[in-house]
Amino acid sequence: MAAVVDDDGSIRSKHEVDVENRSFGNVVDLLETTVQGALADAGSNVVGIGIGSPGNIDTTTGTIRYSPNFGPSWNGAPLGARVRERFGIPVFVGNDARCATLGEYTYGVGRGTKDFVLITLGTGIGGGIVADGNLVLGTAMGAGEIGHHQIRPTDGFVCGCGKIGCFEAQASGTGLIRQAAALASSFPRSMLLAGAPADLGSKRIRKAAQAGDPHAVAAWKNYVADLALGVANIVAFLNPEIIALGGGVSKAEAFLLDAVRPRVDALVTMAPPGSSRIAIAQFENDAGALGAATMAMRGGLTTGKVA
Repeated sequence: MAAVVDDDGSIRSKHEVDVENRSFGNVVDLLETTVQGALADAGSNVVGIGIGSPGNIDTTTGTIRYSPNFGPSWNGAPLGARVRERFGIPVFVGNDARCATLGEYTYGVGRGTKDFVLITLGTGIGGGIVADGNLVLGTAMGAGEIGHHQIRPTDGFVCGCGKIGCFEAQASGTGLIRQAAALASSFPRSMLLAGAPADLGSKRIRKAAQAGDPHAVAAWKNYVADLALGVANIVAFLNPEIIALGGGVSKAEAFLLDAVRPRVDALVTMAPPGSSRIAIAQFENDAGALGAATMAMRGGLTTGKVA
């Protein structure tokens, strides 16, 4: 998605395209097409182009050092240089999850806080950290990989990164599907098993749990236990004012919050219960676009406080 964003955070227009072939060359071609449409809407008053991309990124040059989810064609890919050459205006590239964190912090549920964490519960787990008003990036732009701290290192699911029991493997939308699959043999007549295995999505499981289906309820209970464990660790690490849950699973809203909050309080020992408020993120897919635009308006991710 390419969006035209004004300096007050309002989105004037969006241009969206589906990406099936994730090779670097194909994605850049699609990106240039969508950006061209957005620039036509924006007119002449454009301060820059902000791009949120998966992977570890050299923000000075806009080069993708590596992006495991997009494949080897992205290792060392000169994304910033290609787009800069094509359009001739300033281009800033940052990790997509850190951009989403910046967008949610600047304009969403994190607005007005000093210490904030975003957790996006989608196919994987992304997110980011704001500490004392600063987006935490790390020495080599590797900070904020919330999804890859291990919560079940001996008996968990295998993560896409190769480790066992990462927060992402257990508590992403994919993790919820795995929780249901792991319990399938105990519920041979489950409504969740009626269709093809490929149809067993996290949305379907969550809705079935809300309707009281025993298989879905058991899977949801295990999922929430793992999610709460990871969130409690984040409270112990950072004790932020707000932890925002975004992504597809967060659409459960109160059904999710009412289950997670008491479990987190029971697990946290070194901070007052509830001192880190768990909330649903305000923006969905728009958070990344807002953050990327904010990055362009600020001149990068590393230009000091974001408040």
